[in-house]
Amino acid sequence: MERFFQIAAVILGGITAYFLWTNNNDGAFVAAIFGAVSFFLSIRTQVKGRLNERERERLALEEEEEEEELRRLEEAEEDEMDFETDEEDLFVRETRERR
Repeated sequence: MERFFQIAAVILGGITAYFLWTNNNDGAFVAAIFGAVSFFLSIRTQVKGRLNERERERLALEEEEEEEELRRLEEAEEDEMDFETDEEDLFVRETRERR
């Protein structure tokens, strides 16, 4: 779509030049307005495409960060469970030694 608006802007610029050459100022004005609108629409589609791409990258990065955080939490829980098991083993050993 971006390329379409760029081509339309160039064609309308040529039409504007033709109308100016033939002293048709009203036609030149209209063609110039449509050419400018087409040019700005091409810029708008470029910017919109870039913003959509950045948004996709941002969402992918956030998803990766969330997965990393979940992985860290799972590892922390596993470490905590190992620690509790070690404490229980130590308690059992101490109790046996006392007997």
